[in-house]
Amino acid sequence: MAILVDTDTRLVVQGLTGSEGKFHGLRNRAYGTQLVAGVTPGKGGQDVEGVPVFDTVVAAVTETGANTSMIFVPAPFAADAIYEALDAGIAIVICITEGVPAHEMLRIHAYLRTRDATMIGPNCPGVLSPEKANVGIIPAEIFREGSVGLVSRSGTLTYQIGHELTQLGLGNSTIVGIGGDPVVGASFVEVLARFEADPQTEHVVMVGEIGGDEEEKAASFIESEMSKPVVAYIAGFTAPPGKTMGHAGAIISGSAGTAQAKKDALEERGVRVGTTPTEAAELVAALARA
Repeated sequence: MAILVDTDTRLVVQGLTGSEGKFHGLRNRAYGTQLVAGVTPGKGGQDVEGVPVFDTVVAAVTETGANTSMIFVPAPFAADAIYEALDAGIAIVICITEGVPAHEMLRIHAYLRTRDATMIGPNCPGVLSPEKANVGIIPAEIFREGSVGLVSRSGTLTYQIGHELTQLGLGNSTIVGIGGDPVVGASFVEVLARFEADPQTEHVVMVGEIGGDEEEKAASFIESEMSKPVVAYIAGFTAPPGKTMGHAGAIISGSAGTAQAKKDALEERGVRVGTTPTEAAELVAALARA
């Protein structure tokens, strides 16, 4: 098994006719993902290399049975695209678009509670279940199928640690990039709960970064709710004080949100924390071979 995307994923790309949506949508299809539709208002009836394009997500769902949406529309229109996907009954919404205003995401976050759906992103690399489906911009060729779940706020660190695991002879059940904005759809806790329930996942790697308190919340959840071993890595130990670093969510307030504070919170609850991406991968490998 896997979480969020798999061989049953039927993907609609909102923004398939744009250059980025087309490039990554077709890459996802080449990987084996069932890309069944695109949506661009005003371009219904066209196609992109054989993929039918519809004016609305409702039409795409009705005609193709799409159950997952990948959003590649410009930031000013991304919130409307998310609402449209949710209202059409899409179960998994993955928003790659960056620059979505935080106040818009606050409204969407509240709206999600009224829907039986999961949103990943915005400003994220997407979700990959190796050998099953890829929805997003993750370079799938550097990953292999296995039993390690990986959830991360950082895209590039996701790629690095996943590749390190591959080099160590391990693979991933699913890789989830939740995004680094201050307000995102699914949190660490929501994804960790899915990994806990997934039979394929035996170990989990969580990649956090400075700013906010999501890693501290995850630490409490891991201690009380998870039976599977979790290894973490926190980016930002060398971030100069007072400097804005990385994602919009990487904002430190006083002593809260620092890499050390997050590391301490995790280790106090039994989570081993690597000081580098390589060390985090090695910690997982040691657990897997124990």
